[in-house]
Amino acid sequence: MIRRLAATAALLAASAAPAMAHLDPAEHGSFLAGVSHPLFGADHVLAMVAVGLWAALLSRAAGGRALWLVPGAFVAAMALGFAAAIAGMALPTVEPIILASVVIVGLLAAAALDMPAGPAMALVGSFAIFHGHAHGGELGGAGALAFGAGFAVATTALHAAGIALALGTARFFNEDVGSAATRLAGGATALGGLWLAFGA
Repeated sequence: MIRRLAATAALLAASAAPAMAHLDPAEHGSFLAGVSHPLFGADHVLAMVAVGLWAALLSRAAGGRALWLVPGAFVAAMALGFAAAIAGMALPTVEPIILASVVIVGLLAAAALDMPAGPAMALVGSFAIFHGHAHGGELGGAGALAFGAGFAVATTALHAAGIALALGTARFFNEDVGSAATRLAGGATALGGLWLAFGA
């Protein structure tokens, strides 16, 4: 069992390995450039997977709606942050708050902290605004609508990866092992956020 839990954490860490650069919209198109933006940043990957992990844990305790409401709130708030960035509205400390989101949401999953869907949506949404602002700040020559659609699709896929990890381990093993694996993965994302903040 311990080997399986360790393998799950290692898989999550490997999936979050940073890539070297974002795709160039002139070469690959605005949509694919948008898709690449969260996928090529370890901070975005870890935070978005952690949201999926926590949403899956919340759905077990508070009902299935949290499974899609919490990630949906993240994507919607991220779009607002993106719109603010392309409108020229500045936000303070964007990168530190993005890193804080990795640690905090990872810890929420690690602790399996239960709360109603509404406050959980507000919490992840407050972080998502900063993720979206960071995406908007690197729009460059890409078309805003296609770029935004691209990173929304990638973000949804990363949430789904966290959910699949949580639900898949519960189905493959049992509820207790699945919960332990999900919490371990949440702890791994929090540690990854600390490493990005202080060790990278």
